Amino acid sequence: MEYVSTRGGTRAVDFEGALFSGYAPDGGLFMPQRIPSLDRDTLRRWSSLSYPELVKELCSLFIPAKLVPRNALSELIDKAFSRFKHKNVVHLSRLKDGLNILELWHGVTYAFKDLSLSCTGQFLQYFLEKKQKHVNILVGTSGDTGSSAIESVRGQKNVDIFVLLPKGLCTQIQELQMTTVLEDNVHVFAAHGNSDEIDEPIKELFADVDFAGKYHLMSLNSVNWSRIMVQIAHHFYAYFQCAPSLDTTPLPMVEIVVPTGGGGNITAGCIAQKMGLPIRLVTVVNSNDIIHRTVQHGDFSLAGSVKATLASAMDIQEPYNVERILWLLSGSDSQLIKTLMEQFNISKRLKLPEDLHRKLSETLGSCSASDQDIVGAMRHCWEENQYLLCPHSAVAAHYHYSQPHSIPRCCLAPASAAKFQDALLRAGLVPQIPPEITALTAMETRSTPLEQGQDWAQVLRVRIEAVAQQWEARVGQSAPQGRGGSLGS
Repeated sequence: MEYVSTRGGTRAVDFEGALFSGYAPDGGLFMPQRIPSLDRDTLRRWSSLSYPELVKELCSLFIPAKLVPRNALSELIDKAFSRFKHKNVVHLSRLKDGLNILELWHGVTYAFKDLSLSCTGQFLQYFLEKKQKHVNILVGTSGDTGSSAIESVRGQKNVDIFVLLPKGLCTQIQELQMTTVLEDNVHVFAAHGNSDEIDEPIKELFADVDFAGKYHLMSLNSVNWSRIMVQIAHHFYAYFQCAPSLDTTPLPMVEIVVPTGGGGNITAGCIAQKMGLPIRLVTVVNSNDIIHRTVQHGDFSLAGSVKATLASAMDIQEPYNVERILWLLSGSDSQLIKTLMEQFNISKRLKLPEDLHRKLSETLGSCSASDQDIVGAMRHCWEENQYLLCPHSAVAAHYHYSQPHSIPRCCLAPASAAKFQDALLRAGLVPQIPPEITALTAMETRSTPLEQGQDWAQVLRVRIEAVAQQWEARVGQSAPQGRGGSLGS
């Protein structure tokens, strides 16, 4: 299994190479050269597997045993899920009115990203320990990615992580889950800008191929293929939990409703679909509706500005994983994707070719929800079920309540309501806060401010160089930092 850039300008790499990369050197995103196809017998066999066992089966299709032997892969995934609070790791709540909520948030930070990042952290450590190397992870976060990424690598000797958060645009809990981590390998920057603005200096550093290679830069955003790979399991598990029977011909369809920000989860769904899973996908967004407009009208163009909403982790205008979806639907036409994305990068406006838009609208349904819609869905769900939804899960529930369905439907729930007290209060609901979250407010915090007008990329360069020098001093000359070649080569 090799991985190629969506833009076709980079040599193919193996899983290790994709894992230790951010954007591909040509600006594209890594994707498997071939998507495995699963037959009916395999789906029936997998239907009785637990969530961790599904992750193992899926990862084994994309990670050759010569890179990670099967018993080692199994141990890494078991270790990744060992800190999850639910015995099944994820849990399906079957509520009234056919509302099925797949709770993906039983990890340490109460967010779905704990699932993929805990595995990715284990994969990283496996390769780093074998090669006695060090990496610097760069992460931009709109809310949950930062804390999940930090938890996946905190205290690891071979990793330093640099997280940029949009100051004041995350919830207090989300911010505290990052700034209260005081391990020496964790570096948090509180930027006075929005989610799209904090992505710019990160893109700039990855685009500097010499700097990125010298300091072994990598990303744990859903730019990283490993994140997408693990998230494919969400869709298989949702399908097997909600499908009435796998004894019929053809296999029954299940509709999966996916709250969408950067687009990693919906990309994973498109790959699951391509593998043969009989699912209908719906991408649901808040008022930052670029994906909705793209599906409905082929209009992949920025609005005037990012709107702050109750579903703050989805306040994104440039959902970079759309590039992966378009690549899939174009038949891996990297030249077309290169042309389209270069046009978008220049003008921030793109009208999809008619054929590509048709394929997209056949693959995905879409819906957008206002803050009023979100509050209404939160109240509706509570009044009917005494069940609290986070505002992101409520975007999916809004779709459910407003759109009748004739086939089973599953809404993915990306975060616990406990992280979004302000949204609950606005809906007239009473937050239920776990003690470990309450304790955050009394803990010491640490972060570096990034002000408007500063050169954020330069600030990051200086800190990364300083950290690299400290690491070299610790390990001596026996394991020099990042001189001569990349980890994944």
